[in-house]
Amino acid sequence: MLEIEDLHAGYGALAVVHGVSLRVGERECVALIGPNGAGKTTVLRAVAGLVRPSAGSARFLGDSLIGLAPDRICRKGIGFVTEQLNLFPAMTVLENLVLGAYAAARVETAGKLEPVFDLFPVLAERRRQAAGTLSGGERKMLAFGRALMSSPRLLVVDEPSLGLAPKMAALVFDTLRTLNHAGMAILLVEQNVPATLGVARRAYVLEQGQVALEGSSAELAASAYVKEAYLGVRG
Repeated sequence: MLEIEDLHAGYGALAVVHGVSLRVGERECVALIGPNGAGKTTVLRAVAGLVRPSAGSARFLGDSLIGLAPDRICRKGIGFVTEQLNLFPAMTVLENLVLGAYAAARVETAGKLEPVFDLFPVLAERRRQAAGTLSGGERKMLAFGRALMSSPRLLVVDEPSLGLAPKMAALVFDTLRTLNHAGMAILLVEQNVPATLGVARRAYVLEQGQVALEGSSAELAASAYVKEAYLGVRG
């Protein structure tokens, strides 16, 4: 579904990602883990069209994503939940959700709201409330809901538990698990490695802009290196 090959990317003269290759298959949840500054978010930004790679390729369903504007990438079937959330605080919950379905007809938009409200009942309760008045967890739900309004085949998620209380973070991981079990492919960047390996089928460990390790979540969870570096377990 998503295939990234030998990706190099950065910001101006600053090279951040050095030859990253990864793939996400149909109905698969794949994670990128690693320390801060390893290049995980830069990889996601390259997929989103927010960073233009200096070399390498990124293809979705066989079509190149390189050089496409973010809105065209979304129309191809990729939804994004970013660390910044990018909500419109003065607009209502409902208005923010409808923006996520900007390419759909009005009758289609109404049909897309129901499953979002089923997944996040609190958004239905707060639909007339300004997004800026929501709690941090509710804003995260709204960001997920808006991304789902575009009916993506692949959901790209950056640091979904960041800044959340443990109970709300657990709800986020439950949501990811529910979406994946329903058939949605997910590419996940997250600092909570134990929870991430509990959701993802496979994972890549990025360090200094390169893939240091890859494998099934079970394999990585059993790795002595991953245990010590990311799970806080010392042999």
